[in-house]
Amino acid sequence: MIIRRPPDIRASEITPKSVYLRRREFLGGAAALGVAAALPFGPAWAALTAAKSPFSTDEPQTPLKDVTSYNNFYEFGTDKDDPAKNAHTLTTTPWKIKADGLIDKPAEYDLDDLIKDIALEERIYRMRCVEGWSMVIPWVGIPLASVLKRLEPQSSAKYVAFETLVRPSEMPGQKGLFQALPWPYVEGLRLDEAMHPLTILAIGLYGEKLPNQNGAPVRLVVPWKYGFKSIKSIVRISLTDSQPKISWEVANAREYGFYSNVNPDVSHPRWSQATERRIGGSTGGLGGLFAKRHPTLIFNGYGDQVAKLYDGMDLKKNF
Repeated sequence: MIIRRPPDIRASEITPKSVYLRRREFLGGAAALGVAAALPFGPAWAALTAAKSPFSTDEPQTPLKDVTSYNNFYEFGTDKDDPAKNAHTLTTTPWKIKADGLIDKPAEYDLDDLIKDIALEERIYRMRCVEGWSMVIPWVGIPLASVLKRLEPQSSAKYVAFETLVRPSEMPGQKGLFQALPWPYVEGLRLDEAMHPLTILAIGLYGEKLPNQNGAPVRLVVPWKYGFKSIKSIVRISLTDSQPKISWEVANAREYGFYSNVNPDVSHPRWSQATERRIGGSTGGLGGLFAKRHPTLIFNGYGDQVAKLYDGMDLKKNF
């Protein structure tokens, strides 16, 4: 996919057609799932550009009902439908994010203040899960680089670590004797990965705010990596000079590496990553439980944009 120059039209001058057309669909899904449909972040949401992002794919989008009902979010349970059933308990307002580490502006920020005046965009991204399924999702978000620049990274910063909320009273997967993972859930990126223009902090999908089960109110989206890198319900961003220990790497380093780039040539120890199954029954004939599997693309199809980040690296060793 070739990066084109963004259109010259100003985002603030257009009410997005996509928001208008999708609102009825979202309201139906929101009523069934208990998701608030009110527009967040005030005027910024209305300023979403109607022009297609130069980073977006042309592939058919996964239906909203599938995007919001087939999820991995172990804080709410390990079955795919657990998040949609259980995440209604999560309180997402107000929401604060602690920013610390090797930055010149450490603080605990209100989410609204942290992203204030950064233009929202819609990015239609392919998303690939390590278990072999994929979706195409229209995210609403902001470049992570814009937030990091606001925090003013120090010259010694090389990595960015993220943490998810720990609130067992509202996240049933964090309670009980047998925990799926150590909490808080931790993820990380190299600083140049975090600053790449494809990397976003998402606060919505399908033109509306994020449902709880999809990581409300703010989550990471890194489309060339496996889905577990896209940490949800973020409450901390830390810049460090050393590679952070991510949760899945701590739990099972043999199966989950730090980089986690989509690579069909590197098999998971328990299954091949060479093919994938598209979730959803209305995605141009690609979806469904018994649908034909399709070849997995290197870097999830974003190789033209991100391959240079890994020049000289052994992508089988650094998986």
